[in-house]
Amino acid sequence: MEMKKTPLYDTHVKMGGKMVEFGGWLMPVQYSGIIEEHQAVRSAAGLFDVSHMGEVEITGKGALALIQKLITNNAAKLNIGKAIYSPMCYETGGIVDDLLIYRLEEDKYWLVVNAGNKDKDVDWIRRHQTKDAQVADISAKVGQIALQGPKAQDILELLTKTELASLPYYHFAQIPVAGIEALVSRTGYTGEDGFEIYGAAEKIKFLWEEILRAGQPLGLLPAGLGARDTLRFEARLPLYGHELSADITPLEAGLSIFVDWEKPDFIGRDVLLQQKAAGISRRLAGFVMKDRGIARAGFQIEKDGLLIGEVTSGSYAPTLQQNLGLGYVKKEEASIGNEIMVVIRGKRLRAEIIKTPFYKRGQNK
Repeated sequence: MEMKKTPLYDTHVKMGGKMVEFGGWLMPVQYSGIIEEHQAVRSAAGLFDVSHMGEVEITGKGALALIQKLITNNAAKLNIGKAIYSPMCYETGGIVDDLLIYRLEEDKYWLVVNAGNKDKDVDWIRRHQTKDAQVADISAKVGQIALQGPKAQDILELLTKTELASLPYYHFAQIPVAGIEALVSRTGYTGEDGFEIYGAAEKIKFLWEEILRAGQPLGLLPAGLGARDTLRFEARLPLYGHELSADITPLEAGLSIFVDWEKPDFIGRDVLLQQKAAGISRRLAGFVMKDRGIARAGFQIEKDGLLIGEVTSGSYAPTLQQNLGLGYVKKEEASIGNEIMVVIRGKRLRAEIIKTPFYKRGQNK
């Protein structure tokens, strides 16, 4: 299968980005190095190509009703210019995907979905489409870059006349950036302040170059998927295919805050209500390795010689300088301070359940 390329592919190669396959796309995993890029985002800023993400536009008088049926959160609470995060579930309560919903106009919404799930998501949405809602996959027309870090606002304000301090978290504005019309959203996937910037696919290369040019004197670095993963991991932001899947419910994933139980109907509601009443049997927990070793997705977690769970993500955490992990464990084993064993290459290594998120802006510096 031929790999897909974002509008920035040639730019990444020219800049020395190390390209890897990711969800059917050729993407940069790093430029100068994962740890250096990670630390730049925590201390200054990093610029990410996220044009592989999918954008689905839903319009018409029935747009809101369709979205309400599809997602667990409540899109009726969205004013124009605001965004929400939500799981989207199957009838079983398992997660189809997790996504952002933007309300651009009265009857116009964008759903931003994960790259590897885009085709599946579009099929799922169209399966539930009604006559008064139009669904369009506009992914090929839209490019997206993410400017993340404590200096993100200072950098972006060099390229726009808009006062960004007045743009709250999970709000967006359609404004010119470096003279290019863009949708600027105060959202991100790193645990830092920052912006996700959407523009016409053919204009993204210019926006990327202008933001880098403006930001480099302030410490901005181009960053790849490697740092994007370690940053989201430290902030305990879930990754589909790891912390989220068709076999995992929002309650098990710790996302019940994004389930609106007052909504009369959404796909998976009955099963989730039953699970809420009965209680979950497993929970996503964070842990720190006490013995030397790095936990990886799929490794077994044991207690007293018995299997109690499985690792979903694990890495050296550059900000905390520890080997940390996330995994699903039996609910009764998820208490903070509980000592567990992670099986790494046949060896049982000690770990301890700790509080998450591992990193929270303003609390780890």
